[in-house]
Amino acid sequence: MNPTAKRNTQRPMTCASTVQGQRLPVIDITDPRFALPADADAITALFASYVADERRRARVPTFITRMILALASRRAPLLRSVVSARSGFLDGLSTYLLKLGPDNLPPPFNSEIDRRFAASPHVVSMRLKLQQVAHLQTRALVSELDADGTAPLHLINLGGGTAIDTLNTLILLNQLRRQALAARNITISVLDIDRDGPQFGAAALRALCAHGSALEGLRVRFVHYPYDWNEPACLAGIVENAIMSGAIVAASSEGGLFEYGTDAAVLANLRALCPRVHGQKIVVTGSVTRDDEARRRSISAHSFALVPRGLAGIEALASRAGFSVERAETTPLSDQVLLLPVDPTAPRLPSCNG
Repeated sequence: MNPTAKRNTQRPMTCASTVQGQRLPVIDITDPRFALPADADAITALFASYVADERRRARVPTFITRMILALASRRAPLLRSVVSARSGFLDGLSTYLLKLGPDNLPPPFNSEIDRRFAASPHVVSMRLKLQQVAHLQTRALVSELDADGTAPLHLINLGGGTAIDTLNTLILLNQLRRQALAARNITISVLDIDRDGPQFGAAALRALCAHGSALEGLRVRFVHYPYDWNEPACLAGIVENAIMSGAIVAASSEGGLFEYGTDAAVLANLRALCPRVHGQKIVVTGSVTRDDEARRRSISAHSFALVPRGLAGIEALASRAGFSVERAETTPLSDQVLLLPVDPTAPRLPSCNG
């Protein structure tokens, strides 16, 4: 299953507007203008490029690097959004802009400096992370859709800003199971403290559902809930209502909870997602910051509050919450995981090595 990059390059690019009126392309990983190669050779090459880039950075004193970035960012608004981030994380719209790729950046984010930044191994890894999470969730949901042809589909996005990973899961599913999606009501619940990101996500969904676009004809409702993942009662209520409605439920957190949340927050949210109804299976996907030496060194040089827990860390937390890591994909920045509730009687997808 790999519908990525099969769409005609001449098809008009879908666009949507932010609340500030900025028109942005809507990322569609089945469009070659956004899709990235994800085979073993491409991943190996990306790792090599990332390591070489980090080694070059390590040879320059940190204060000089920061001075160079500060000067360069004066003429590069995209780079400036990263350099000037003060809250320990990047806002949803700035993160989204990074994932557009250098050839899809609109003015004023398409200066030569910003284009070079968007082509760096670090940012390419962010784009690939999105692609991998969408594919992992799609892989898990196909069998659920096949097993129940009419149940509603409820997709929950935790701290994902624009929820573009969830939108791309729908795009992939619509290519693979168009009739199965058209026959059911679909809800996207975005739980995020940010407002601008989800507002753009809702606009992107409307654009994707328009005539001639990737999700034309689907009945999709987009709901944003202001959310602090340290207080998961809202999530628990959404999950309970979705299960009571008979929905197929899946959750994702690409660049969110598993990368920035404390162990306690990750555990509490996973427990809220662990079904208490016999036979109910909620699939969970997300990205986990790698814990290797190169990644830790990179994190220490920046102000982002990333938690490098790695695969071993998320496996331990998932197990305590009643999940297991069923499959994982990797980039230099993070490992992308598919979590399934532990059920020894349920058929298993191919393992992480399969």
